[in-house]
Amino acid sequence: MRPLSRCRVVAIVPARDEADVIGESVGSLLRQEFDGELEVIVVDDNSSDGTGSLVQGARVIQGAPLADGWTGKLWAMQQGVAAAGDADFFLFTDADIRHDAHSVASLVGMAQRRQLDLVSHMVKLHCGTWAEKFTIPAFVFFFFKLYPPSWIASGKSKTAGAAGGCVLIRPAALAGIGGLAAIGGEVIDDCSLARAVKRKGGRLWLGLTATTQSIRPYAGLGEIGQMISRSAFRQLDHSVLMLLGSVLGLLVTYVVPPVLGVSGSYAALLAWGLMTVCYLPMVRFYGLNPVWSLCLPITACFYLGATVHSAVSYWMGRGGVWKGRAQDLVH
Repeated sequence: MRPLSRCRVVAIVPARDEADVIGESVGSLLRQEFDGELEVIVVDDNSSDGTGSLVQGARVIQGAPLADGWTGKLWAMQQGVAAAGDADFFLFTDADIRHDAHSVASLVGMAQRRQLDLVSHMVKLHCGTWAEKFTIPAFVFFFFKLYPPSWIASGKSKTAGAAGGCVLIRPAALAGIGGLAAIGGEVIDDCSLARAVKRKGGRLWLGLTATTQSIRPYAGLGEIGQMISRSAFRQLDHSVLMLLGSVLGLLVTYVVPPVLGVSGSYAALLAWGLMTVCYLPMVRFYGLNPVWSLCLPITACFYLGATVHSAVSYWMGRGGVWKGRAQDLVH
């Protein structure tokens, strides 16, 4: 295991129409306090807003047209990997992520100390508008319920997950799954990558960070709903049974307790209180007034609606849309 001072990390940033955020994101990578060697490669994925021309201090690759069988982000990442050369680690990071000065050193240090193949940070998402306060803490809360970090780290559990905004991976682990080509058509790229690595015996870690942050704001509920909808039904493997189970589970867990509680059921009030207490740490993580934790039942209804919308869009042949590209279409 090479010490930090001898490690070579290549950060690969897929970027499509990211003019508003790319400068701050890349700048945070170039300012890393890291004893090893760090190269930053930005793959300009056919942007129409001059994203590539705004990058300074990093290598910019003009992306090739989208190849058949690939989703846009993974195709851009693949081109970055092909251009990277030898490295001890690849850092896949989104163009809207502002890294803390010790982000790379922290990720590499954890990978080395624990002999991990993939390390991922769930970054702190933008949470300034009322729509973001209403939905973003719940997004992270629900994510960790689906992908408990202790299960991800355990070799006894099949659960695997990662947060695509910040993923450090060993090239050997990537090669061991057949490279990014093995998941090239996946919509949920981060968890698909983690799952493939774990299936090959790789060791994973996923955690929450307050210091590395997304600087991408969401304009309103419509934009947040679209973000959820574009991959929600794919998360359920396009299964009608899983969709029905998810709808029923959300209703029973988050909606029924406050409804019955208002009607006078003490047991339901207790369930609502426990739900609120469980959600409160995430609300406080985002620095919000604890009163926001009482909104979880209503927020759950919003997520339920976005999930159903995702299924309907799939059945109608529209799929999800990301950066002007339709994905998760019926084949």
